[in-house]
Amino acid sequence: MKVSLKYYTIKYLIIILLLIIAVWAGLFYAYILDEVYDNVDDGLKDRKIQIIKAVYHDPKLLNSKDFGFNEFKIKAIPESEYKEKNRLYNKMFYMEYDDKDQPYRVLETDFIDQFGDRQRLEIRTSTVEQDELVYDLTTALIVLYILLVISIVVVNGYLLNKAMRPFYAILDKLKKYQFGNSPAQEKQEYSITEFEELDVEINEMIERNELVFHQQKQFIENASHELQTPLAIVINKIDLAVQTESIDKNSLNLLTEVKGDLRRMAGLNKSLLMLSKIENSQFNQTLKLDFNEKINELVKNYEDFIEFKKIHVEIQEKGYFMADFNPDLAEILLSNLLKNAVKYNNKEGRITIIIDDDRIAFRNSGSAQPLDSTRIFNRFYKQGADHSSTGLGLSIIKTIIKQYPGWDITYHFEEDMHSFILMKKK
Repeated sequence: MKVSLKYYTIKYLIIILLLIIAVWAGLFYAYILDEVYDNVDDGLKDRKIQIIKAVYHDPKLLNSKDFGFNEFKIKAIPESEYKEKNRLYNKMFYMEYDDKDQPYRVLETDFIDQFGDRQRLEIRTSTVEQDELVYDLTTALIVLYILLVISIVVVNGYLLNKAMRPFYAILDKLKKYQFGNSPAQEKQEYSITEFEELDVEINEMIERNELVFHQQKQFIENASHELQTPLAIVINKIDLAVQTESIDKNSLNLLTEVKGDLRRMAGLNKSLLMLSKIENSQFNQTLKLDFNEKINELVKNYEDFIEFKKIHVEIQEKGYFMADFNPDLAEILLSNLLKNAVKYNNKEGRITIIIDDDRIAFRNSGSAQPLDSTRIFNRFYKQGADHSSTGLGLSIIKTIIKQYPGWDITYHFEEDMHSFILMKKK
């Protein structure tokens, strides 16, 4: 799923922050626990010295066989069990107040009393409960994590919105840019160097594109017009030659074929010019058009062509197809769809045009085999051996549709009917 830059950075910041806090929490817990035990152990060692001194002054303390108020006990041990080093460990003892076992730190050490006997001294002191420490530390870290995430989201969102404002302005300019309709570029001052450089580079790119566009446009228009003139002259000369009485039948057939090829070439030239103009966005003006009315007018205009093939045309107006569209492109679009339905129809076939609020379907009888839906909108693609076709009619339709985001044209074949469906989003 694609997200904006600020949410992209926040997502990874939260994940990284969670990992860092988890590692830091473990290290912090180990450090705190070590410090607690270190301080407790120092206190126990100091008490050991004080208790041994007190035993030498008051031998009665040697009778402290159980932990009492002073939290120590002394017991005699044989010489074989005597150890010189201190032993520190954790042990659970029952506490009446909590009515459960609580953790204690215990120092165990051996000494020789004033009578020469070996004694073992055990001193205990209450320590922190590790499970409570873990719970309190975890709670504190969760609160800290939530506060950090909220702070980062707020601060990051504010700073990124402020910092990225010039970028969104540049992006908006690019979205609105169209070939051949570029407004005058004004130099903008930005507080961020990279954005200023980006704006300069984009302006220079637009200027280069506009120059190439106008040169290409001029070349295509000139080439097309230059070709149309000699083609028209040659066709006229052929017409004159055909009308002469001295021409034989073979020559007549040959000239007729040449004339057909020249007419096809003229049509091809005109179609390529039209494609170029559409792709170069030379039809920018849009109006609110009534496609129902347009279709009815076109059917009347093509009455002779339709009657020649004895085709039955039915218009089913189930809704009103209204849209903002260039009038010239709408004329070309609907004409090509209607001509395609008539031209590739059977003799005495039928055409059904279904108009809804958001779609128009041109359905026609014709070939019993479906067309190749993956290639029919490609340029110069022709299914069959129709040499009179330029292979650009459906390509022009697809090119027009591409100029309007949210529009689409699809092909379906069912019940021996070929359907071209024009759709638009509401």
